[in-house]
Amino acid sequence: MPQPNALQRSPKAKAASISFPEPPSPASTPYPLTIVLLTLAIITSLALITRPPPSVITNTMADAEGLPKSYAICSRAGEGRSIYTVDENNTGVQCLVVQGAIIHDTGDLDDVRKRWSAEHDEELEVKYINSGAIVVPGMSDSHCHILEYGASRLIALQDANSVQEVLEILAVYITTDPVLATDRSKVIEGWGFDHTKWESTDGMFGFSAADFDTHPTTRGRQIILTGRDGHTAWVSPSTLALNAPYPKEFEGGVIVRDKDGKEKGVFLDKAMDLIQRPKPTQDDLKKRFNVTVNHALQYGLTSLHDAGFDPMSLAFFKSQAALPIRIYGMSYFDATAPYWGNTTTPLDAHPELGGRLGVRSVKFFADGALRSGGAALYEPYADNPATSGYMRISSDVLENVVPLFLRDGWQVNIHSIGDRANGLVLDAFEAALKKVKVDVKALRPRIEHAQIVADKDMKRFGELGVIASVQPTHATDDMWYAEDRLGPERVKNLYAFRSLIDSGAHIALGSDFPVAEVNPLAGFYAAITRLKQDGTSPHGEGGWFPEQRLTRVEALRGITIDPAYASFTEKHLGSLERGKRADFVVVSKDIMRVPPKEILDAHVLATVIDGRVAYGSI
Repeated sequence: MPQPNALQRSPKAKAASISFPEPPSPASTPYPLTIVLLTLAIITSLALITRPPPSVITNTMADAEGLPKSYAICSRAGEGRSIYTVDENNTGVQCLVVQGAIIHDTGDLDDVRKRWSAEHDEELEVKYINSGAIVVPGMSDSHCHILEYGASRLIALQDANSVQEVLEILAVYITTDPVLATDRSKVIEGWGFDHTKWESTDGMFGFSAADFDTHPTTRGRQIILTGRDGHTAWVSPSTLALNAPYPKEFEGGVIVRDKDGKEKGVFLDKAMDLIQRPKPTQDDLKKRFNVTVNHALQYGLTSLHDAGFDPMSLAFFKSQAALPIRIYGMSYFDATAPYWGNTTTPLDAHPELGGRLGVRSVKFFADGALRSGGAALYEPYADNPATSGYMRISSDVLENVVPLFLRDGWQVNIHSIGDRANGLVLDAFEAALKKVKVDVKALRPRIEHAQIVADKDMKRFGELGVIASVQPTHATDDMWYAEDRLGPERVKNLYAFRSLIDSGAHIALGSDFPVAEVNPLAGFYAAITRLKQDGTSPHGEGGWFPEQRLTRVEALRGITIDPAYASFTEKHLGSLERGKRADFVVVSKDIMRVPPKEILDAHVLATVIDGRVAYGSI
């Protein structure tokens, strides 16, 4: 959910447990031991980030293995049909035959060998997967932020359980960076703080710019921190002063003020645009991109739907000589800018021709986020009756601009979290589709997040052909405070994945990283269990509103074929069928059969794109 530019709190997140041989004693250092450990952790993470990444353009792993142009990957006799094709019938097979970048055949080993021999002179080389392992189609993340994730790894604040811990992490980062340690003019950006975990005596936003000046290392620095939900900015006094003055009111966002009306240094949604950020260099973008791609490939992701291209990021991706992963981009639409849908041509990826970049959708924001109280609701918030959230998009844009994009062949994807926002967006889609008079399957409008959907609106997803792009790990993150925020009845319609599928809607699963972790199997687990990874939920071990769980088949389709449909590539990607691109993943455990808790122990053994190993080995 990152921007284009008194609660029931979740259980306290444990600080990262880091073991180092013979750590310095408190007496031997001027810093507390916790800061020393944080220093070592950050140095380690920086080394991982700045180390030259595995080649993401040429496939050195595949070359080193001497992987032939054509081969079969199979489960051994007696291991069953361990390749999940995710075709229309969810067929399992023993073997997958790859020829070049294409899936040539599937079936039992004897059968594919016979068919191969009838067509080819050379013998088919067979590679067997490990006992207990499986093969699934290349996995997709239907909603993520590629460059933002790479940036977020530089200063990660997710584990900070208080304002003081945020300051300590920043202090360690500053003192261990040679440039920042000596140049106090540099702007420092960080990501991921979660204020809903912090104790507060001053309401939802019990932190302010003044906090940064309580620590000697951060005092006087220009600091801009983005919250975990991507809808909150927290800045230092020097940054606050540099961007002044501020308007009294701001449509589509909030400038948080204290009881005297003074800006606290906290900005929500569109108000975040008031804070000027330094423009990243091409080297910055490349470093961020490589960090994200390396992590994504390690977790079996072969396709990423980036939920917000701006002109800079679009130009960067287009400038890459070769992309190591498939990217489907959504271009932000700035409602204050001229309409551009008829002067810019949608970019189809054409995976059948080897293309990996597609940009044929446009992204709007209808409202804010639930965590920061900006989601637009029909009724006021249960824990803050003074507000029902706010819309970030005008009725004029919904009524007049959305139809123009549909008319000009663009897929329209709208961020909608609150029930009022979802209802108004569905109204807009219904009216626009009638006005444009085209087959909805040719346009495939999407609602990004679809978190709270009123009963009266739920069935409209299927009726209108609107794709629900949802994030299961958001559900297991938000379930701890959701009932306090929404009340006992309205909360039943939050993250109602089963109801969305029962409406007849396509449901594409994603993570929204860096808001959540990259691992698609974490989302798979959350979707089928409605549990936190430690097996807990507010409703016990059975899961949070367990009637909204997905089946394993639905969840697997939600990270494979359904994202392909949501990006117009289902004819070439998303399932393991003859003639499709050879994108697949070898997973160490059978996630379709093992007990749910073992899913989180599964890891990726190999990620293959276009028949070549991009990560791991076969």
